[in-house]
Amino acid sequence: MQAFDELVQLLATLRAPGGCPWDREQTHQTIRRYAIEEAFEVAEAIDSGNPEELRLELGDLLLQVVFHAQIGSESGNFDIESICRGVIEKMERRHPHVFGDVEVADAAAVARNWEEIKAVERGKSSSVLDGVPRALPALQRAERISEKAAKGGYDWNQAEEVLPKIAEEASELTAAMAAENPEEMSAEFGDLLFSLVNYGRKLGIDPEEALTQTVRRFESRFRFAEASARDSGTNLGDLSDQERDELWESAKRSTTTTPGTIDPKAPEG
Repeated sequence: MQAFDELVQLLATLRAPGGCPWDREQTHQTIRRYAIEEAFEVAEAIDSGNPEELRLELGDLLLQVVFHAQIGSESGNFDIESICRGVIEKMERRHPHVFGDVEVADAAAVARNWEEIKAVERGKSSSVLDGVPRALPALQRAERISEKAAKGGYDWNQAEEVLPKIAEEASELTAAMAAENPEEMSAEFGDLLFSLVNYGRKLGIDPEEALTQTVRRFESRFRFAEASARDSGTNLGDLSDQERDELWESAKRSTTTTPGTIDPKAPEG
């Protein structure tokens, strides 16, 4: 692929003597945050449904991969060739139903094989919880941790069985609040969130996506109410509670939020 080779060469040129002073100063650690940011921008572009935006954001993410590869090459630890070779070998190893003689009935069987192969790769001393990045957003990491724990037997049989646990954690949070214990309140609030994540997982709901959509709906409605108040010559903060409630109900009737969009003119479903 000519374009990919050109991208690799471009990073090598930027990092070479006489190249870009800023690029030459960077390390894996200093550009770490950019890979995270670009990954989130890719996710946002996917939600937008805009192919051109997605193309551009995927390019920015690929740039970060090549940047790290160039730094690794200069230190002699790895290069873009070994990165590509490693992922090719891993994908072939984890798809024996495609590159070997294993037969699978459906996608669920593929997923089970995948986890079994990963467990063998990790070795006997590994934990079933291994492989969940600590840098993941907390809700997403909670879901992945609970998902993996479920494969180790720690799970509820039915979603409804999680509800008593949610009630229990809410009660413990209330008790911590009554005791005015900030540390205990924080711990119990975390327990409540974790129980809700498990409930969502059992219902087949992605908690990160669900909260994202809720925040988008709230933002859309708040902006609508804010603009309505401004059009009336006042600010939201100057209105009475009843007036703000009326604006909020109007916003709920007049706005909707679908993945990646905020359309204040569309009726809410």
